[in-house]
Amino acid sequence: MSQFLYESIAERLRKNIESQFWSIGHKLPSIRTLSKTYNSSKISIQTALQKLEAAGLIEAKSRSGYYVKKQDQPHQPQHQLEITQPKKIELPDLFYQIMQKSAAFDIYPSAKIQPTENNILTLNRHINRAMRHQASSNALYYSPPQGNLDLRHKISQHYLSRKLYVKPEQICITAGCQNSLYLALSTSTKPGDTVAIESPAFYGVLQILQQLDLKVIEVPSSATQGILLDKLESAAKKWTLKALIVTPNFNTPTGSLMPEANKVKLCELAEKLQFNIIEDDIYGDLGFHRVVMPLKAYDKYNKVILCGSFSKSLSRDLRIGWIFSENDLNKITHLKMLTQLSNSESTQQGLTSFVGEGFYRKHLLQYKQRLLNQRNKLIELINQHWDFHFKYTTPEGGLCLWIELKINTDSVSLYNLAIEHNIVLTPGALFSTTPIFNKYIRLSYAHEFQKERVEALKKLGKIIKSLTV
Repeated sequence: MSQFLYESIAERLRKNIESQFWSIGHKLPSIRTLSKTYNSSKISIQTALQKLEAAGLIEAKSRSGYYVKKQDQPHQPQHQLEITQPKKIELPDLFYQIMQKSAAFDIYPSAKIQPTENNILTLNRHINRAMRHQASSNALYYSPPQGNLDLRHKISQHYLSRKLYVKPEQICITAGCQNSLYLALSTSTKPGDTVAIESPAFYGVLQILQQLDLKVIEVPSSATQGILLDKLESAAKKWTLKALIVTPNFNTPTGSLMPEANKVKLCELAEKLQFNIIEDDIYGDLGFHRVVMPLKAYDKYNKVILCGSFSKSLSRDLRIGWIFSENDLNKITHLKMLTQLSNSESTQQGLTSFVGEGFYRKHLLQYKQRLLNQRNKLIELINQHWDFHFKYTTPEGGLCLWIELKINTDSVSLYNLAIEHNIVLTPGALFSTTPIFNKYIRLSYAHEFQKERVEALKKLGKIIKSLTV
């Protein structure tokens, strides 16, 4: 996926800010100077600066120019997690009860279904065409164990747009990112090993860790920086880590984006202390203001196993994911054959032509803009209709807000009250083995805020207020 010139310039300017080449309060060079520096038009420079301003990295001062903006976000949730010794996970029955009821990316599933977008209809046509044209062959033969080779080539080509070269022969197609994480953990650990996770953590990972009988260390994660590397290093020096599971780009629930410098340091830390990193890249394509590089792109030591999927960026109905690994791919493929055998060949063929003809790129451009608008709308609505104290994240990508409520709020009780009104939220209790996130909730902006969802948000505000008075 090629970049416009202004996007490339914006990314280079951003790196200067994130590396602190330009510190807080520093005045950026003039548009004329930047135009000469980057050999580009003033319009391209102006557009790049506007992009950085929209991302909150710089601010314009009247008749003065652009300045690096202080990244203080007073609304950001804060938590203090003390790292304890490794322990095995024992999820309570309540965890599974909530999961069975639906911990979904829609606050009000009873709302009218929006018309299916044209790109999804096009995807379905590609899959249906593949089913018709090779019906007999696909019915009589399994897909290759590693998955359709043409699809692996398309995934490889797509990652080039994010500045990562992935060899097609080192990719294994899976049944989604959850399946990828399971395969990666199963082949890189054994029961009783210690694994680090960021906290708050994706609840699906907690389920896998319990199933595989692994010990866990929860490492605190910042809503703006991702996992705290100093805390991780201290834990890794104290206890022998076999692996770390991390979502560097727009993780759930906080939506945090790990800075480039931290990605470099994390890979160096994995080499230094000899643990593997399992990267969950499921939200990596959903950056609102720029294309972000996977952690794997910074990995010089072959310590990162990359897991991804189309389920969050394209369609939940597509149970197609992948793993990229230089070292363990044979073990991963053998375990896949044992547990799954193969993927739908027709679905893979249809997805291959959909991506190959540029429809996935077109979909992402439209979808990311829609998600940004819906994120802004959700923030506008809760600030307008919730008349009590709360804090929230403002992610630069992904699908959700992480909201901190008053200290005496129990998010599980809130969930149970809300579900009686067909309102779905995800209680913070799902994202840790400790009670530290009991006063937090995750809210999604994956759907447009039509009348029914606006009314659901208003009602949710009233329920929250009834619990905090």
